[in-house]
Amino acid sequence: MTPDNDRSARLLVGLLAGAGAAHVVAPQLFDDMVPEFLPGKQRTWTHASGVAELLLAAAVAVPQTRKPGGLAAAGYFAAILPAHLKMAHDWRGKPTALRAGAYARIPLQIPLVLWAVKVARNVAR
Repeated sequence: MTPDNDRSARLLVGLLAGAGAAHVVAPQLFDDMVPEFLPGKQRTWTHASGVAELLLAAAVAVPQTRKPGGLAAAGYFAAILPAHLKMAHDWRGKPTALRAGAYARIPLQIPLVLWAVKVARNVAR
């Protein structure tokens, strides 16, 4: 693995670990993003997604599990798109800066998915 590949993996680990910790430590910030069609309580989904992000961070951090971890992270980034769509819809009436931030999260999922796939593919290089 080249230093650039290793750095990219470490940055992805940091993003996933930071997001996971935020979901667990400050779940109220994420509860309203949980789509209504999901069964159960919003807080349960918020905590579950935080734990999933922490587990993904751990998988990407370990070279032996980086490839499946990176691919799982890519799938996770795609799977949480409905939460970002819900946030953008719910924030239609917010001030422009907040609304723009909510809208920006939607296309941001594409480079996150591609980044995670790249980290997974670069394991053997």
